[in-house]
Amino acid sequence: MKTFKALFVVAVAMTLGACTNKGSVKKLLEDNPDILVSAIDKHPKEIMDALNAAVRKAQQSEFEDRQKAQDQEREDEFKTPKAPVIDLARMWGNKDAPITIVEYSDFQCPFCKRGYTTLHEVRQKYGDKVRVEYKNMPLDFHPMAMPGAKYFEAIMLQGPDKAEKFHNYVFENQEQLEAKKEKLFEEAAKKAGADLAKVKKDLNSEAVKKAIEAQMEEARKFGFNGTPGFLVNGVSIRGAYPAEEFSKIIDKLETTKK
Repeated sequence: MKTFKALFVVAVAMTLGACTNKGSVKKLLEDNPDILVSAIDKHPKEIMDALNAAVRKAQQSEFEDRQKAQDQEREDEFKTPKAPVIDLARMWGNKDAPITIVEYSDFQCPFCKRGYTTLHEVRQKYGDKVRVEYKNMPLDFHPMAMPGAKYFEAIMLQGPDKAEKFHNYVFENQEQLEAKKEKLFEEAAKKAGADLAKVKKDLNSEAVKKAIEAQMEEARKFGFNGTPGFLVNGVSIRGAYPAEEFSKIIDKLETTKK
């Protein structure tokens, strides 16, 4: 609202043909509100066009500033990559792969489903060059996110292959989560070949609790405030970017090593 008001003041100044500062225009309008009413009445299109143009310009400027900051962060991380805890026993793909992708994700997040699809593309493209470790970052406003994380970690205790099958099934059927709730996790566990009785026994175990807490703390430490978040050999991707964004980093890492 403050931004809208500021832009409106500027637009009125433009309409009045005045070359003055924002404070002067503000005082003028406060003392003479009829000027504002008259200006809107006589020049509605010009005022709205000016407002819309100013908003678009502000949005573009904000986007460019954010992009510059992200580009600079990425360059810094190529030189000094982030160092997540890596557990080979949890890895999917070639355990000796030169590229490690760590994902911080939430089973109920729709953007994480997009991230799931993207990672599938990346793994298909790079094959044995890439290995993946999935880490939980359940968000508070997704009621089924923490239960999903607990099921995942409980199944991980039975092996990474089963955990991966569970992970894939949940994301591929995420649209059913709101209706089925925990039943979808039970269904996914069975499809993954996990011992469901043992899974339920382990759901609230200390091992599962500590694993999720450590993963969430690591995500926060690296500045991930939303999901999904990725580290590609320690270089950040914040959000559900397309596969091309991963390729930029992977290709640069491969070129640097040559």
